[in-house]
Amino acid sequence: MFRSLMDTLSPLRSRNFRIYLGGQGVSMLGNWMQGTAQAWVVWRLTGSTAALGIVAMLNTLPVLLLGPFSGVWADRLDRRKLLIYTNILAMILAVIMGGLVYTGEVRIWHVYILAGILGCVNALDIPSQQAFIGDLSGVEHVRKGFTLNAIMEQVMRMIGPSVAGLMIGGFGEAPAFWLNGLSYVAVIASLFSVKATQERQISASNPLMDFREGLSFVRRKPRIQDLILFTAMTTLFGFVNTQLFPEIADHLLRGGPETLGTMMGAFGAGSFFSALLLTPILQRVRRTGLALAAIIAWSGFWFGAFSLSSWLPFSLLAIFCAAFAQPVVLTTVKGLIQVLAPSNMRARVLSLQVMIAVGTQPISSLTVGFVAQLVGSSYVIRTNGMLMIVAAALLLAFRPALRIWDPLDESAEPSTVPIEPKQPLDPLKPGDHVMTKPGTKTL
Repeated sequence: MFRSLMDTLSPLRSRNFRIYLGGQGVSMLGNWMQGTAQAWVVWRLTGSTAALGIVAMLNTLPVLLLGPFSGVWADRLDRRKLLIYTNILAMILAVIMGGLVYTGEVRIWHVYILAGILGCVNALDIPSQQAFIGDLSGVEHVRKGFTLNAIMEQVMRMIGPSVAGLMIGGFGEAPAFWLNGLSYVAVIASLFSVKATQERQISASNPLMDFREGLSFVRRKPRIQDLILFTAMTTLFGFVNTQLFPEIADHLLRGGPETLGTMMGAFGAGSFFSALLLTPILQRVRRTGLALAAIIAWSGFWFGAFSLSSWLPFSLLAIFCAAFAQPVVLTTVKGLIQVLAPSNMRARVLSLQVMIAVGTQPISSLTVGFVAQLVGSSYVIRTNGMLMIVAAALLLAFRPALRIWDPLDESAEPSTVPIEPKQPLDPLKPGDHVMTKPGTKTL
């Protein structure tokens, strides 16, 4: 296990990766603080799980609607500069939200509008950020790079909500938004400091045509399809349960923002444990499909156990165990997609994964919010846990090749599709590829 952990840390030998990961860590801390504060603001203003569902929907719906374009532009444009712009916009939104909360002028429609705008920013940021990890670490270390990024995210998910809960209880919600705005300075500074290697596609074709090219590639790759389905199970039936934590904390566990922060912190702690220890082990497992199905079923069981508990210590234990699936599944899927997709198509294939994983959440968030309003959050969480178990079992039953798939066997799935060599042309014509090398300037 120690050797596996040290091997996972190997991308940190790269100065560029260290700088970027450090900036991302600070920004992630702010993001989780804001997420907790925003959920409590919505619950304080409305006392409605339906409103929580609407906000969650607005945060993710743009990812589904803009997905066909975001991955294409992330492949065409300089991803480093693109990320600088998206982080600046997200910083401005956080400061505005903090100001509205601080002055007492905040209304639920303010939250809706700002959540929708942030969702549009994230629609472009997410595939760019994920592909940028591959630009920094190189394809040979990309899975380890994603694992390190996931470990950092889970550490901040463990710390951020707990700090936010204490901060909200003592000073209100506004400082959490302002600190998140300040945290973007770190990631923006890191993006100005690093150098990355990106293969860009110069194309005059319609972005939808480029998107269809990525879609056509995925249609020829059944294992990538399976990986995307595993992601959908995790987000559609698993992560969506966290939007109901404010009601559970308030009504079932008889707590306040501190209890909500503790619950979110327990989820983060479980995710951190999973990212640090389970994910590196899974990367060495030869039957990846079976392992992913098993971890999803495990989380489904513990979500069901959580839904039956009204005792805080056991609820925290159940949350801790239920959180195992998300980092294992998402990190493994993102890493394998980067390995299996051609370098000039990574962002487009990742955008498909993001569209399915995040873009399905609007429907799930609305459904979960309104159903919980009628029958209670505990019932909804218990049902989602059962669906995770059933969905994982059905995928293995109907995709027998997945049960024996070994991604470590290079013959199982080629890492790239054949690309016809082209003679250098001057000037570049539509369809040519350009390699962005460290230190070079690009448009």
